[in-house]
Amino acid sequence: MAEQMQLTNTSANNFEQCLKCSICTVYCPVSAVNTAYPGPKQAGPDGERYRLKNPDFYQETLKLCLNCKRCEVACPSGVRIGDIIQQARMNHNTHRPKLRDVMLANTDFVGSMATLVAPITNFTLGLKPVKVVMDAALAIDKHRTFPAYTGTKFETWFKKHAAAGQEAFTKHVSYFHGCYVNYNFPQLGKDFVKVMNAVGYGVRLLEKEKCCGVALMSNGLYKQARSQGETNMASMRRAIERGEEVLTTSSTCTFTMRDEYAHLLGIANEDVREHLSLATRFLFRLIDEGSVKLAFRPDYKRRLAYHTACHMQRMGWAIYSIELLRLIPGLDLQVLESQCCGIAGTYGFKKENYSTSQAIGEGLFQSIADANVEAVVTDCETCKWQIEMSTGVPVLNPISVLAEAIDVEKTKELNGL
Repeated sequence: MAEQMQLTNTSANNFEQCLKCSICTVYCPVSAVNTAYPGPKQAGPDGERYRLKNPDFYQETLKLCLNCKRCEVACPSGVRIGDIIQQARMNHNTHRPKLRDVMLANTDFVGSMATLVAPITNFTLGLKPVKVVMDAALAIDKHRTFPAYTGTKFETWFKKHAAAGQEAFTKHVSYFHGCYVNYNFPQLGKDFVKVMNAVGYGVRLLEKEKCCGVALMSNGLYKQARSQGETNMASMRRAIERGEEVLTTSSTCTFTMRDEYAHLLGIANEDVREHLSLATRFLFRLIDEGSVKLAFRPDYKRRLAYHTACHMQRMGWAIYSIELLRLIPGLDLQVLESQCCGIAGTYGFKKENYSTSQAIGEGLFQSIADANVEAVVTDCETCKWQIEMSTGVPVLNPISVLAEAIDVEKTKELNGL
């Protein structure tokens, strides 16, 4: 059965169509800085030919892959190179996840515990002696800065302060907020509610939401990732049955649930996929078709740079966020050359990957310094952590920029509210 699943997934990933052109390796951010990694062509299509004959050809160096999908963006033949590598890890890796990996992957459990004593958690994680202990005992690099936890989860705030008011709207969307908004930065969720309400949409939360599972997959907890994915799909189906689109504010959560659930976890999502979208894409489409209008504050003036996160690049959706931001009259927006920041979720927290992570991001960090902007805008929360830690420049989500710039009352008038 395992062999049959492996063959099926390989065929779906079209490794036979590889031209051996090596463009994927040229575009691979890991290959450029770490010679231990064989590169996506060898780790993916080339290696798969050998692994199908004998699983012993599996190499542990495949865990150096970021799963950034830039190899797939570059491939002229549409080979799912990143998925081939990830599937090989799922099929052949025999090492059980370490305590560190389990902790980093279980964002819901850790987040729930951390928010109960958020001030203590944040203070403790910032202490140098604590970082040294985590480096030695857990191999979480001592140079890595952890994102701060909130004292009030977004779900708690929403139920207390926003939920009742959403029922006054005639149109609704469901919001998959994700771990970052719930445990680390509820303000993004508040900004989302503000913008959606201003254009005439009420917001509802999914009946039951779990972490999208990307961290679980990255750390080898595939059964748990599949279980949580099934929970999310079931909740989304109920929302869709009510006539609601499901929106997110995280590019990686969106990509994982739309594309990796089916390809890697075997979760059927065909009926959900086209109703699941990033908020910026949903809003831009409404504006583009004339269904929604936005008005902006005349006093809003900012100089910002947009960073295209890797999974945004893979989905081809950066244009929606960029063009939406360009609608703001007072915004001086510089679009940076698309480069990987290097963190790749939990990848950059691990001691063995930290130097690679930082070396990958160096080009982006320099581009941000050269841009001389007030802040960077991106759709990925872990890119935010990496950029803020490595450059000192604040990072915003496009939805938060809209929430800052929008004139709520005039926008409501324009939309007949």
